[in-house]
Amino acid sequence: MPIFIIISLGFVLGKKFEMNIFTLSRIVVYLLVPAFIFENIFTVNFDFSMVKILLFSVVYLASNYILAKIISNILKYDARLSDAFANSIMFNNIGNIGLPLITLAFSTAPFVVGEKTPYLNEALAALVVVMIFNNVTSNTIGFYIGGRGTVSFKKSIINTLKLPAIHAITLALIIKALHFDITLTPIWSALILLKNGLGAIALIAMGVHLSTIKLDFKDVNVYISSFIRLIIGPLLAMLLIYIFRFDSVVAQTILIAYSVPIGLTTALIAIEYNNNQDYTIQAVVASTLFSTITLPFVIYIAGMIYPA
Repeated sequence: MPIFIIISLGFVLGKKFEMNIFTLSRIVVYLLVPAFIFENIFTVNFDFSMVKILLFSVVYLASNYILAKIISNILKYDARLSDAFANSIMFNNIGNIGLPLITLAFSTAPFVVGEKTPYLNEALAALVVVMIFNNVTSNTIGFYIGGRGTVSFKKSIINTLKLPAIHAITLALIIKALHFDITLTPIWSALILLKNGLGAIALIAMGVHLSTIKLDFKDVNVYISSFIRLIIGPLLAMLLIYIFRFDSVVAQTILIAYSVPIGLTTALIAIEYNNNQDYTIQAVVASTLFSTITLPFVIYIAGMIYPA
């Protein structure tokens, strides 16, 4: 509920005032997300479990792509709709919804011990691996699939290398390797302030974005992609969690992260290449609305199956 209260506030602001969604998006992409990624990479001690999470993400993405192609063939989608459909179930909204959801989930009861949140750092460490993977692949593979035949894979790679998040990863790793304690500088305090603003601003931006969209869900394909993203997606994640032997906080984090609705990036890709953009935008909105029902169940089930 806290997540959707903030989204609703953004929706109301978007209806009442003329707000530029691209300005909000650039604040998130160019300032808040890089700050979040930099802080997590610098403070987290990466181990083999992080590599396992990365491998999990690769297998999960490939499985969704294969699933999308099988369904596209069964339903006889044309090539462009097949590509838009694939993107809609391959890439989810980990940044806008997954991050604030995980933060809220692991900073409230029963994960609070003596007014401290010992499980939150472990959860965010796992989430940042998933976020980075999702960010990089959606901006490379996602753009390539969405604009297949229009944009080369090489150009997609070049565009990805320009992303602020990629620079944040590189810079954090370099500073960490040099053993320079940036936490003693004023820069660190600024990074923390920016990082802490990511969850709220991302949700407000999503609400503003939703306020600009006309809702008219007549396309059955919208419901198919929403069902796969919100129902089949978590089931697939549970299967892979079992195969990769994740448990406790990491397992809960992965399951929740891969149960969030379709990512806004898929809508941006569809708009960029004029590829079934009405369907894609409707799918983003529909899956977001339906997730108000599915996500509470996922969070409850995650806590039951993978207790901390």
